[in-house]
Amino acid sequence: MSTSTSETSRPRPWTRFRGWLPDRVDRRVRVIAWLNLVGNVVIIGTGGAVRLTDSGLGCDTWPLCTAGSLVPTAALVDESVHSLIEFGNRMMSPVLGVLALLLLLAVWRLRRARRDLFVLAWIVMAGIVAQAVVGGITVWTGLNPFIVGFHYVASLTLVCVCAAIVARLATAPGPRRRAVPRWYAITTHVTTLVLAVTIVFGVLTTGAGPHSGDDSAGRNGFDATLLEHVHSWPAYALFALTIVLAAAAWLRRLPTRGWLTVLLAVELVQIAVGLYQARTGLPAIAVGIHMVLASLTAAAMTVVVLRLRAPAASPATVSSSVNA
Repeated sequence: MSTSTSETSRPRPWTRFRGWLPDRVDRRVRVIAWLNLVGNVVIIGTGGAVRLTDSGLGCDTWPLCTAGSLVPTAALVDESVHSLIEFGNRMMSPVLGVLALLLLLAVWRLRRARRDLFVLAWIVMAGIVAQAVVGGITVWTGLNPFIVGFHYVASLTLVCVCAAIVARLATAPGPRRRAVPRWYAITTHVTTLVLAVTIVFGVLTTGAGPHSGDDSAGRNGFDATLLEHVHSWPAYALFALTIVLAAAAWLRRLPTRGWLTVLLAVELVQIAVGLYQARTGLPAIAVGIHMVLASLTAAAMTVVVLRLRAPAASPATVSSSVNA
């Protein structure tokens, strides 16, 4: 009888596991969130390596690497290193899937108190699955430049979602209010739109350039030289707007000033790399760095936008800086 009672009172495995899950935003949640952000930036780098080394069709089918084999065969590896580069990038998807699952579990007990984090975690999980499918379509279409471009933009979007999670971890839940002047908020949103236009033209420029991912892959048919110039116009407008926002933020001590400084620094490096690659015939390493920097620019911009609003405070503590 005592044994039966002991077994009955013993907590079930799920109960013990659920009790181990975080019940507040602690170090575990923050580490997992940062790992998701870093991982989604890294896969942009590895995806760029696939494209820039002409390894896009190193594994010529999906989800298998080649007909009848999930992994590169010995004969395929002996023929070239492209299959290993492509397969290595594919293996990033399972890693990101595990990280996304860990993130979802990390905020599971917070799903009512921090619904924002829970929803964003689900978006990351769904995005990783969708990205894997888009990667397969990319291979099936022989590296169609428009599909490849969409694949990059989708990866960049996931980076932004992960950046939003990291940013929201540092803020209290509940209603939020505008923490900057109205004109400043509008200018920030315009800057975000300019960034999006810059990225779109950057994707189109790359799709018209020499780095197709494979010798047999086609290009999008646009004039690459013309697109390089068109791409630079919104890029310089973005830089000018960022300077205005950063200057105003520091003069008025707005909550965006720290991340705008980060954004400005990333843009400076991005411009330098862009000028270098344009004047040196688009070396692969510079193009790869440019791709990764674009994702970091978008991530920093995401955090800046989130800093436009702060947890609601009592009327007496509302800063006069929000009065436009």
